[in-house]
Amino acid sequence: MDGGPHGVRIVGLAEVVLNVRDLGRALAFYRDLLRLAPISPLDRPGPVFLKAGAASSELPALVVLVPLPPDAADFVAPRTLHHLALAVPAEAFDAAGAALKAQGFTVRTGQHPILLSRTMYVDDPDGNEVELIASAG
Repeated sequence: MDGGPHGVRIVGLAEVVLNVRDLGRALAFYRDLLRLAPISPLDRPGPVFLKAGAASSELPALVVLVPLPPDAADFVAPRTLHHLALAVPAEAFDAAGAALKAQGFTVRTGQHPILLSRTMYVDDPDGNEVELIASAG
């Protein structure tokens, strides 16, 4: 089904919003290790917006980290988000895996079921599965 003449035209994924228990720990992973650039002031209370590429020519793709209050209930399985995939340059794929391992993260490999690509998976500090994907060519 293509939506016909009245369907909604999507040009990209604009943001993924993640609840996090410890904002400092999440920033160490997403900003410092994965090098997603903050676009919101870090001294501003509330969510932190990190740029993860381009959703379209007008909008950036964002990963948004929303700190939970200390008394929030524990995360339970199954989690709503299955995983988040971030694209890395093919030439930087092996170095990305090495950097994750050097920081103590367990890196799992896999194969995308559709795309000809290289993939690896790691859990962020809050247990969200993050896939890093690069073209195989």
